Amino acid sequence: MKQYLFTIILTAAITFALTWAVWRLSLRFKLYPGIRERDVHTTPTPRLGGVAIFLGIAAAIGFSAANPFFATMWVRPQTMWAILGASLLIAVIGVIDDLWDLDWMIKLGAQFLAAGVITVGGGLQILSLPFGDIIVFSSWFSITMTMFAIVIVMNAVNFIDGLDGLVAGVCLISNGVFFAYSYILTRDTGASSYFNLASFLAAVLIGACLGFLPLNWSPAKLFMGDSGALVLGLLMATSAIALTGQLDPSALDPEQLGRSQLLGAFIPILLPVLVVLLPLLDFGLAVLRRMSAGKSPFSPDRKHLHHRMLDLGHRDRDAVLIFYAWAAVISLAVLLMYVGAREDWPGQYLPGVAFGVVGIGACLVITLMPTPRAKPAAIAEPDPSPLES
Repeated sequence: MKQYLFTIILTAAITFALTWAVWRLSLRFKLYPGIRERDVHTTPTPRLGGVAIFLGIAAAIGFSAANPFFATMWVRPQTMWAILGASLLIAVIGVIDDLWDLDWMIKLGAQFLAAGVITVGGGLQILSLPFGDIIVFSSWFSITMTMFAIVIVMNAVNFIDGLDGLVAGVCLISNGVFFAYSYILTRDTGASSYFNLASFLAAVLIGACLGFLPLNWSPAKLFMGDSGALVLGLLMATSAIALTGQLDPSALDPEQLGRSQLLGAFIPILLPVLVVLLPLLDFGLAVLRRMSAGKSPFSPDRKHLHHRMLDLGHRDRDAVLIFYAWAAVISLAVLLMYVGAREDWPGQYLPGVAFGVVGIGACLVITLMPTPRAKPAAIAEPDPSPLES
């Protein structure tokens, strides 16, 4: 655990320093676009924060090569180089798009190329799903399914990037829960070492979000842009696939782990999906909405979930905090169900279910009952002039 904490702190420190440098350079050379119709902010703001996020992540991966604790990760170095190469490709495409708005077909093609680099070049594929028996798919089916999963998560994370601190905070919470889950699951499956690639990537993402959030919090001085959101989504999908997509379902024997057959079979794929439930929901609704209107599924609009929160009357910062609450409640509820069954708590799943029910109820209340805005001060009418009296 100490090595993971060191990774988080190191990544956060490097990312924060780089974020400040990118912000200052962007202001100096005026590297920021104008205000778009769908934007919430009213002041031109640099959106190259993804550069700092990528460089912070790359630095952390580089340092891991010299750390004996992470030596097993570099036994097969092509996997790490594939992850770095795919992240670099997405960061470059994202920067170009943030500055000059690329055609959506070019961006989508680059995303599939990056997914292919990780899937084929890095050898990270969804080889089995734990539904009780081992299910091994054909090579091409496995590759195709994995690539689509990566691209969907990338765009889902990118789609919620519309308010100050929203993506960084949601990803921080999601990766924090996923890190705890992957760490516990690795121990439960009897691994000789608590190290695994999924936990390392989750720790790196936690550090990157922590380092970036101070300058991205409302009012934001710097946005992460497509380059940052897509890189975060890419690595979140990669970490989930590295853990759940390649687990031998026989190692998740519910009798061995003391869990019921149903949840024991589904939790390895349930929690990784739930930690990105809000982005996936927003992505799905946006695609359906745009295609039903005869538009491209990637055509921008102002009807995302965070836009609807603002339309309900929430202030920007309140809407972001509500998103944080939803992300925490959903993911923590399932994690508590897992831990409760694993530790043989009274009721096993009931503490997690109770937390989820109460938390979702509270989230619904605060979502549907916006904080009243302060009434603007009345503007005094000017005294009439002598000619008007």
